[in-house]
Amino acid sequence: MTSSTHSTSPPGLQRTPQSDWRLILRVVPYARQHRRDLLTVFSLLIPLSVAGALQPILVGQAISAIRNESQIYDVVAWFFNGLQRFPLPGLVARMLEDMASVLQRLTLPETINLLTVLLLVTVVVRFGLQAAQGFLVQKVGQEITADIRNDLFAHVLSLAVRFFDRTPVGQLITRLTSDVEALGDVFSTGAVGIVSDLFSILMIVVFMFLQQWQLALMLLLLLLPISGLIIFFQHHYRRENYKAREELSALNSNLQENIMGIGIVQLFRRESYNADLFRQINRRYVTAIDRTIFFDSAVSATLEWIAFIAVAGVLWVGGGQVVGEALTLGTLSTFILYSQRLFFPLQQLAEKFTAIQAGFTAVERINDLLNQPIEIRDPEQPQILPVHSDQRPLGEVQFMDVSFAYKEEDWVLKDLDFCIQPGEKVAIVGPTGAGKSSIIRLLCRLYEVSKGQILLDGVDVRDLTQAELRRHIGVILQDGFLFAGDVKSNISLGEEYSLEAVKSAAEQMNVAQFIEALPEGYETVLRERGTNLSGGQKQLLAFARAAIRNPRILVLDEATASLDVGTEAIIQGALDRLLVGRTAIIIAHRLSTIRNVDRIIVLSRGRLVESGSHDQLMALDGVYASLYRLQLLGQQM
Repeated sequence: MTSSTHSTSPPGLQRTPQSDWRLILRVVPYARQHRRDLLTVFSLLIPLSVAGALQPILVGQAISAIRNESQIYDVVAWFFNGLQRFPLPGLVARMLEDMASVLQRLTLPETINLLTVLLLVTVVVRFGLQAAQGFLVQKVGQEITADIRNDLFAHVLSLAVRFFDRTPVGQLITRLTSDVEALGDVFSTGAVGIVSDLFSILMIVVFMFLQQWQLALMLLLLLLPISGLIIFFQHHYRRENYKAREELSALNSNLQENIMGIGIVQLFRRESYNADLFRQINRRYVTAIDRTIFFDSAVSATLEWIAFIAVAGVLWVGGGQVVGEALTLGTLSTFILYSQRLFFPLQQLAEKFTAIQAGFTAVERINDLLNQPIEIRDPEQPQILPVHSDQRPLGEVQFMDVSFAYKEEDWVLKDLDFCIQPGEKVAIVGPTGAGKSSIIRLLCRLYEVSKGQILLDGVDVRDLTQAELRRHIGVILQDGFLFAGDVKSNISLGEEYSLEAVKSAAEQMNVAQFIEALPEGYETVLRERGTNLSGGQKQLLAFARAAIRNPRILVLDEATASLDVGTEAIIQGALDRLLVGRTAIIIAHRLSTIRNVDRIIVLSRGRLVESGSHDQLMALDGVYASLYRLQLLGQQM
């Protein structure tokens, strides 16, 4: 057995700012799972960048050839001179020399035709590789997005109920959908695109310096201040984008709340009020989005101006050199194209940085969710409940000095100490807020006790796996929740039960007749939350769901409250059979339904104040007697 004192702090979705590098490291494992595709994508960067960097040179050479400034063999000679700095095999060197010799003898029309063909080849190569790269990048991005969404969903399902008490459903939906999609964009268009653009810029800078270092240096110096400006704008964009996503979460929460509560909204004529409230939240969201658009547009506008300044600078400096015959017109044309191409990837880079920043915001928010502690974990060395034997009947439940608080020191249960014997039928009663439902939640380990121990057949529930614990406890709540799917799957709940076992459980609980009367019997498809069934019918399926699992302990939380008198009478006999040989814990608000239980436990303000049979408690003339008389008086009025 494990002992006793645990303190828990309520979780919440709060921002935990982290550096970009830490956020990147968080998603690296997902990228590593697809490293083969990513390596293929990155290997395409070299031919793509080289093809893009060669195109302005080919255009410039065509202009030079027309003006008799130079011939195409000058390009090969220039390229050959550059390669001579590296040790080359003799065969390669001779091939380059022969190529230069052949090109030198070309006529002007032949030169133009050859340059046109080479330019067309670079275009075809570039577009073909871009298409292949784009497909692979999108494929990897979608697969990584799916992996992250799966892990995030699995983590959310592992969180304790305490977390869901404090977190709006709309916030979780936003993080599981739009935030994960934004993170997917980091891979599908952002991260790889940024590497591609940086590589393109590097290739252009290298080729520019090999052509003419003065103009190349001037363009390079223009890159430095604009890069600082982009970083400044992106920092502010990131901050505003986080606020925008928080407002989107609030918007989705409000939307989800209104849709779930549409009946109350319409019954109490709150349509106009709720619409005004939604309009206010929507306005805050639009304002936050406007600020992100401002910083995003500022980057694009700044780059447009800088690109024009770069072209003007090249014309001014290069034009003077052309007049002084220090530079050919073809080389000037090449640099004009380079100045445009240099800032185009930079503009693309800024746009992708926007996607990256939005992705970092998404990673931050997803990280906040993934960092939520899983309060209720299976033990490293779990125990197993003892097996039933004639010497030892099973189903004993013991609360030993149990205290519990949803909030620190705000005790819902205090120093509870009682034992329910195997096979005993015990009812738990008390005023509203006395802690009746909290006892069930602690027994099923939906919450951890703050102090004390809960033993099931002598084993602390914290020493059992959650699956082992809940396999032996059947719970029927007042409002039976149904999933979208057929009747059979709503009884089996994903476990491997045959149709015969499902039918047997339904017959045991006297609900088979109702199911077989449905249009397609056990294959009848139920809508979300079972809206095509009545409340009583949904509750009947909840009884069959509990019966098929043959639980050691059966918990009924006002389980027959949704049933009409006739249906309750039908199922009461089946319920009596189900309770035979099992421990039963019955939470009841209608005290007239529990007169025949073995024992009644009375709670008041989280403490056990009375315990005994109905007659004993009536003779005691305490809390139970007062509650019973009040209910009896209410029924007579």
